[in-house]
Amino acid sequence: MSYCRQEGKDRIIFATKEDHETPSSAELVADDPDDPYEEQGLILPNGDINWNCPCLGGMASGPCGEQFKAAFSCFHYSTEEIKGSDCVDQFRAMQECMQKYPDLYPQEDENEEKEKLSKDLEATSMEASAAKEEKGSS
Repeated sequence: MSYCRQEGKDRIIFATKEDHETPSSAELVADDPDDPYEEQGLILPNGDINWNCPCLGGMASGPCGEQFKAAFSCFHYSTEEIKGSDCVDQFRAMQECMQKYPDLYPQEDENEEKEKLSKDLEATSMEASAAKEEKGSS
């Protein structure tokens, strides 16, 4: 005799051997590539960013969502030789916003993180300047 029982949030289903002898009558539906609810990944087929992708971990909808979208869009669409080197201001604005919400956006070690970001921003700025100077002298 098969039966179900609930334990907290879990539902436990007990099935008998006889329950499994009968073939399933479930019909499988073929995947529809045009289904708007189908998982599309981070980048949609048309090249746009899928802000609903679970891979973004909700970053696009949090209190710093607009800053995140601006920084991520800038990076995604960047045509600079050093991709994203033109997005330093957007990433800085995102970081400043995230620092206002330390409970939502915890940092591993604030001092280490600040030093790393500072060095990364400095390196990106120097690389961008060097690339622009190189373009100008060619």
